[in-house]
Amino acid sequence: MKTLLCALFLATPLIAQDSRPRAWISPSSRIIHSQPVQVTQVDAHIDIADQIATTTLDIALRNPTARPQESELLVPVPSGAVLKAFAFEGGNSEATAKLLPREEARRIYDHIVAQTRDPALLEFVGNAVVKSSVFPVPANGTQKVRVTYEQLLEADGARLDYVLPRSEAVEYAVPWSLSMRVKSTSRIASLYSPSHEVAAKQLDGNTATLSCTTKDPGAFRVSLLRETNDEMTASLLAYPDPKIGGGYFLAMIAPPKPKADAKPILREVTLVIDRSGSMAGPKLDQVKAAALQVIEGLNDGEGFNLIVYNEGVEMFAAQPVLKNAETTKRARDYISALRVSGGTNIHDSVVEALRQKALEGMLPLVLFLTDGLPTIGQTSEKAIREAVAKGNPHQRRVFTFGVGVDVNTPLLTRIARETRASAEFVLPKEDVEVKVGRVFDRLRGPLLTRPAVRVEDPNRVSDLIPSPLPDVFEGEQILLSGTYRGEAPLHFQLTGATSAGERTFDFTFNLDKASTANAFVARLWASNKIAILSEAIRDLGADGATGSTTELVNEIVRLSTQFGILTEYTAFLAEQGTSLAAAPANASRAADNYSDKAMKVRSGPASVSQEGNLKKGAESKQLNVRNRFLDDKMQAIEITSVQQCQAGALFNKGNRWTDASTAKSERAPERTIEIGSAEFGTLVDELAADNRQSLLALRGELLLQHRGQLVLIR
Repeated sequence: MKTLLCALFLATPLIAQDSRPRAWISPSSRIIHSQPVQVTQVDAHIDIADQIATTTLDIALRNPTARPQESELLVPVPSGAVLKAFAFEGGNSEATAKLLPREEARRIYDHIVAQTRDPALLEFVGNAVVKSSVFPVPANGTQKVRVTYEQLLEADGARLDYVLPRSEAVEYAVPWSLSMRVKSTSRIASLYSPSHEVAAKQLDGNTATLSCTTKDPGAFRVSLLRETNDEMTASLLAYPDPKIGGGYFLAMIAPPKPKADAKPILREVTLVIDRSGSMAGPKLDQVKAAALQVIEGLNDGEGFNLIVYNEGVEMFAAQPVLKNAETTKRARDYISALRVSGGTNIHDSVVEALRQKALEGMLPLVLFLTDGLPTIGQTSEKAIREAVAKGNPHQRRVFTFGVGVDVNTPLLTRIARETRASAEFVLPKEDVEVKVGRVFDRLRGPLLTRPAVRVEDPNRVSDLIPSPLPDVFEGEQILLSGTYRGEAPLHFQLTGATSAGERTFDFTFNLDKASTANAFVARLWASNKIAILSEAIRDLGADGATGSTTELVNEIVRLSTQFGILTEYTAFLAEQGTSLAAAPANASRAADNYSDKAMKVRSGPASVSQEGNLKKGAESKQLNVRNRFLDDKMQAIEITSVQQCQAGALFNKGNRWTDASTAKSERAPERTIEIGSAEFGTLVDELAADNRQSLLALRGELLLQHRGQLVLIR
């Protein structure tokens, strides 16, 4: 079992004059020898005050044996950190610890690796290390260790980046709880973690919190944008890649806080409610409650309407009305009187919602609910999509909700994406009211509508994601990724509607700080791109159509193999993806999967799973290092035989991890390097210079494409 902090029992001591056997507890995720001491939990508490970050790690250890275990602690910390406190519970030794610079940390790692012939600790080369004094872990007992260190965060314009070193090994599964509190003298424009899904909360303009509970591996990263003026706050992270003549970028753009006297952008919300016979019972009751919740949640002076449909379409009002006491009472009575009967006319209901005259000066939104397939009137998926694309004169955003699994999931997703909105699917055991309320709560305080980005030199930037950009609501930011060419600064122009009218914002991003340490930028882009290409194939299957998907599938297989990003359609690459010789067979098998699943399955549990996976891939801005997805039975699947590393991947076969960039996995290596040898030490230095040392955490042999040679490490 991989652990973040695991005991490494050595046959001989690290310090020559001390002959006692000892367990070394380290943030390596590898168990090298049989070890009784286990790490059961790590709690990280991070306080950031302007540029000073204080990190406290509470490490819980358990010894299930009948005798105490002598242990020492090695905790990698960022280079330049300062040890502030160290303590542990129990034991007879006085708690002492010291912080060793990265050079001395490397010597300790090399010594342990030479004895164990396992390079796992070397994934932390480049970090300093906190080394504690000897302490016993009690027999049949537990012990808690606390380490606190402080560091100065480097500022890159408006952005601060915090990184907590953790094992990158995909097998790692120790539970972590992380909490962060940020206090800034400047207004906090946004908090963003590209590494883990977090819950962030802005307490006030200058204080924010963030929390995360996870078993996923990888360094914990957070980027903080601090507002420097009353305009848009923006920053850019770049990963250089000579193979594409430039690299990958991720731009973070956060809107300013609206001025106190600014007139807010008002909302106009139309609820479109399915009242067909299948909605009888709890579903209709929940939908009624959701509709009331939305109307009550609007501010007086904002607009709303209600459209209900079965085989026919009825409207609360010919056009949206302003919310006030009188219209709210009428809406309550109207909702209360709803009854179910008949079929499902999706086409006419969505057409009526889009064609109604809009209230001037408001952002027009639609919340569209259905629990079934189109059965009345125009039932063609393509025709309904076309009606939305061509019949939306007021640019309404249609947020769709599929209630249950008997819905056309790609149709609802396409309607939403076509209109800058999103789709949600309410599973049988979920509450419609809760799901609708969660989406509506996000649609508060529109800050920037109809945003669009123009690049000064469009030949230098491509594959922008997302496109088009979604509206920006209170508490949100724009995350824009893509590829770039050249090394000159990038010039972007962002336009959109604000409470002060149409605005234009100009940004210039220098690429001088592009770094291979930002490999997550490339992987995030690739994950989004694979999902978007998969959605395009799924759209081709409307109304049972078939067509050529060769170009799309080939690109998906290429990206999946290069980056180690797998889905339900390409999971088989975990065993076959490392050989380019198998590329034609891989593409053929992937094409069959897309045909059988993405194109043909339009409703049911398997279809809902696909939409959930695609949405997560297309919209998520966090890494999915374990390639987690839902299968056709809506069960969670993880792939741990693929290790994402930098902007590449390694695939496991038996006792060997093979670099996906090798020409053929059957090719004989040009160099064989033994772990612990002098040549191995040089290789470690080179891997660290390329920010690829994390692959040393993997168990078994490594076959790598390294600086023009195929190298076997064993």
